[in-house]
Amino acid sequence: MPSTTTIVLAGGSGTRFWPLSRADHPKQLLALARPDETLLASTVRRVRDVTDRVLVVTSARLAEATRAALPDLDPASVLAEPVGRNTAPCIGWAATRVAREDPDGVCVVLPADHHIGDEAGYRAVLARAIAAAQDGGIVTVGIRPSRPETGYGYIEMGEARADGVFDARRFVEKPNRARAEQLLAAGSYLWNSGMFFFRASVMLEAIAKHLPGLSDALAAIAASPLAEEPARLAALYPSMPSISIDHGVMEKVDDVRVVPGDFGWSDLGGFASAWELADKDAEGNAAPDGAVLVDSARSLVRAPRGKLVALVGVEDLVVIDTPDALVVVPRERAQEVKRVVEALKARGDERL
Repeated sequence: MPSTTTIVLAGGSGTRFWPLSRADHPKQLLALARPDETLLASTVRRVRDVTDRVLVVTSARLAEATRAALPDLDPASVLAEPVGRNTAPCIGWAATRVAREDPDGVCVVLPADHHIGDEAGYRAVLARAIAAAQDGGIVTVGIRPSRPETGYGYIEMGEARADGVFDARRFVEKPNRARAEQLLAAGSYLWNSGMFFFRASVMLEAIAKHLPGLSDALAAIAASPLAEEPARLAALYPSMPSISIDHGVMEKVDDVRVVPGDFGWSDLGGFASAWELADKDAEGNAAPDGAVLVDSARSLVRAPRGKLVALVGVEDLVVIDTPDALVVVPRERAQEVKRVVEALKARGDERL
């Protein structure tokens, strides 16, 4: 049997969770779903019994913090990109690492910052996708939609291949509300989870066909001894195309399969998602112990330990207090917190 390696993508910035999330402490390093475990640590823990080893790809800026967040992981298993170049280059680089030892090794690519409610069901879906990838196809997991979501891309299911595995007929960009309602009603569309499964050699062949410039750079890196890889990366990585694996490969290859899943998945796209997953009181508030909530409902409150927060006569708010920043925003507009980050960048405020 080929080896199986999980490749965790952990280079995101998580600007929708500012001010909890910062450039040096982004979303995946926060304990948003479980109070005792970061999203990254949860992702790695969930696959311990499913795959043979784990590689984590992050940025050079976050490498030290990432290793500190995963004390049980071999530090050499954290791969640091010199610069960010979207998902196709980092997945390709990790695939070359797997191919050095086992070209037919199966890679399981997972985002670092998702929440899974039903972990047993999740592992069962992963096992099904891994088995499908062993046959030589590229496989993804699609989430059965529960609402007409405009924030996700979609995958159209085609013919059934085997038990629980289908052809992926096409990928659909994030739709508007009317189109999302149509996709939900059709019953054959799934949310694109960003999880991918493939033999290392299969992905590298697909990159060679559809992204030849990236392939040449990856081949040059892979041809060097492992000890010389950092120098090759520094020289070649900045010139790699900045393109996602979806646009660069997945939308172009012929043999893509999808495994539907329904295991309490959330991509935790912002504070509204965090509120949905949090424990709440009878009025729907998710707040620290000791908070004073008077005639208030359906709000999310985060504050430093020992600091009292009081809400009076408000509903559907997000209140995030940190030692150096405070955000108050209607919950339905919580994703717009990223606009604060954009404004801070525009005025050159690197401190925040």
